[in-house]
Amino acid sequence: MRIVFFGSPDYAVPTLRTLLALPGVNVVAVVTQPDRPRGRSGRPAVTPVKALAVEAGVSVVLQPERARRDLTERLQALAPDAGVVAASGHILPTHLLAAFPHDVLNVHASLLPRHRGASPVASAILAGDAESGATIMRVVREVDAGPVLGRVATPIDPLDTTATLTARIAEAGATLLGELLPRWVRGGIDAEPQDESLATYAPRLTKADGEIDWTQSADEIDRRVRAFQPWPLATTTHAGKPFTVHAAWPLPLAAEAPPGTVIAGDGAALTPLLPGRSARAIVACGAGGLALLTVQRPGKRPTAIDDYLNGDPGLIGSRLG
Repeated sequence: MRIVFFGSPDYAVPTLRTLLALPGVNVVAVVTQPDRPRGRSGRPAVTPVKALAVEAGVSVVLQPERARRDLTERLQALAPDAGVVAASGHILPTHLLAAFPHDVLNVHASLLPRHRGASPVASAILAGDAESGATIMRVVREVDAGPVLGRVATPIDPLDTTATLTARIAEAGATLLGELLPRWVRGGIDAEPQDESLATYAPRLTKADGEIDWTQSADEIDRRVRAFQPWPLATTTHAGKPFTVHAAWPLPLAAEAPPGTVIAGDGAALTPLLPGRSARAIVACGAGGLALLTVQRPGKRPTAIDDYLNGDPGLIGSRLG
């Protein structure tokens, strides 16, 4: 099989690695995002997919801003059998999809039709879903609406962030793709249409999404803290300055206090899921309280709450937001 792979971030790396190792598969080209400036130096950085493709010796690595007809013509000349997409960041037009006799398959990070769109993993955590997973689907022009070849599920753990859950889904989706792709090309799978009545949408996240609303319940805010790791992060204000909550834990709270008020905890050890962590600072929420575990001030590194309070005991009794 002659395969063209479309992908860019870390999420896509396990799928490309699977394709490169799959017997009978030749990755004839990789299409990824252009090198872009990163960090304080502003130096262009390659995508994780490009790094792997170069290391593996893929002969054709293309980095268009957009998928135009010249890209389609370049790929058609390689006589591909099928395409595989895993978070490429490109919109694939109809003329490009038509260049693949056995279609383009997408490794999508949700259990479709739930959470179509740009932020499926974060949306699953925000919604309080018990599980998420990967879906292999045939790409059509409508976003994530194509017929499904197969799904693989994984539970969402109480400590999962978007980063940890994405990494797990990426590995599971890559394994599933490796099992289904040969059967698909041989005609051994009948893709099933999605049930449109069950479709939900996961819009692209913005920086503003990370702002904490302390009138929400502690459970809701905990999900936001985890969903917005590693971006855009859950943020509030403390003493008029930005204040980031990197890790927290929801608790019952008997004390009456306005939402956002930081109350001194008794230092009791938290759940066995959090060895060595204790409730030293608890923020009153619309319902329950949120024990702060790791926080960050501007210009500083993320800090465990015990160490943070040594330098800023005034956090206790203050009101966030």
